Amino acid sequence: MPKPLVTILGKTVKKVAGLRGGGSALPGLVVEHIYPDFIQHTLSTLPLGVVVISGTNGKTTTTKMVVELLESQGLKVFTNKTGSNFTRGVAAALLGDVDMKGNLHADIAVLELDEAHAVHFVDKIPPRYSLILNVMRDQLDRFGEIDNTTNMLRHVADATIDTVILNREDKRIASIAKSLIDKKVRFFGLDDSLLTLFPSDDNLHNHLSTIKTHKKADVVLSKFSDDSATFLIDDNEITIKINLNGIYNVYNAAAALSLVRAIIGKKIDQSKLIDALSKVTPAFGRGETLNVNGRQLELVLVKNPSGFQLGLKSFDPSDYATMITINDNYADGRDMSWLWDVDFTSLNEKGVDQISGIRAYDMALRLQYDEVQIKNIDINIKTALKKFISSTRHQPMRIYCTYTAMIIIRKNLAKITDVEVIK
Repeated sequence: MPKPLVTILGKTVKKVAGLRGGGSALPGLVVEHIYPDFIQHTLSTLPLGVVVISGTNGKTTTTKMVVELLESQGLKVFTNKTGSNFTRGVAAALLGDVDMKGNLHADIAVLELDEAHAVHFVDKIPPRYSLILNVMRDQLDRFGEIDNTTNMLRHVADATIDTVILNREDKRIASIAKSLIDKKVRFFGLDDSLLTLFPSDDNLHNHLSTIKTHKKADVVLSKFSDDSATFLIDDNEITIKINLNGIYNVYNAAAALSLVRAIIGKKIDQSKLIDALSKVTPAFGRGETLNVNGRQLELVLVKNPSGFQLGLKSFDPSDYATMITINDNYADGRDMSWLWDVDFTSLNEKGVDQISGIRAYDMALRLQYDEVQIKNIDINIKTALKKFISSTRHQPMRIYCTYTAMIIIRKNLAKITDVEVIK
């Protein structure tokens, strides 16, 4: 079938699916089935090629940052902004941006890709640039042991044509550089004083001590506070006002800066870059703040022990009502044993107001072992959310939730506040 006809069909499916509340990836599935090379043929026309961002934690917010920073430099960027990081999600996003002839009018594509799907994607479409963030024990029921995930990410780096950006402080990720003899490699990293705040998987499980590697990093996060971060770039310290909640998002900013510097090169306008970074807000569910009946509600996505631990470190629970919602659907990972690797003692003083989700009672049991008081348990997320909002009165609220739980929460919050809904 000719590409223009495929495009029209895909756009029609996308519109109908949207009207019926269908999934955002459905049109992508249709197009992939009838025109398997749709993504490859569409992206091959971009002057600056394709960027792939992958890793266990931080893909969505880092992708959002990279897009906004590149746009500050005058580039037109295509991205899979819904956060659907499978290839069908990329195809669906393309259908929203191409014209009726199937042409994409952009300079560069910046794509967030799930580790397993990135492997297959780069075999068909080698990226010009790639950013590998980290590797954690996440969804072991899908990917197997952590070394298997590392090998997936190494494959992405190997397939990259130009420059690979690696996390210097994640030893598994940093080691990928050894096999990239014919590639340009850059690192982003941390000052020694911050290493304990950002544990790698090995540090978290006490397999390795926190010892700094000696590779020179292109961008280093040297210090940060609630509203600013200082980066060491070209041996100069640059302090930037930030709008990002969560210490993990601040480190992602170092990764984004390094990638954008590699893409733009010497023509970069640093003043515009700094201004753009100061305005970036977290992606949906990654520490974003919503207004619910005049009260602040923060959504924090959790999916592995390191991410949950960093979330708990990032947000002071003392003045907040807290809800934890844990599902174990496929997109969350079936194996929830990782909850036992998280230290919940920071919640001791205030306790948890509401626990919900498919694995609510598993979460409750874990909290009991850390002597965290639990006020309410309700497996049904819709009713639990309603109870949480009504029972916490005038307090600001915070919800820690797995991915599919977040989707349900957002759909219900959309009935009472302005929130982007993921379909």
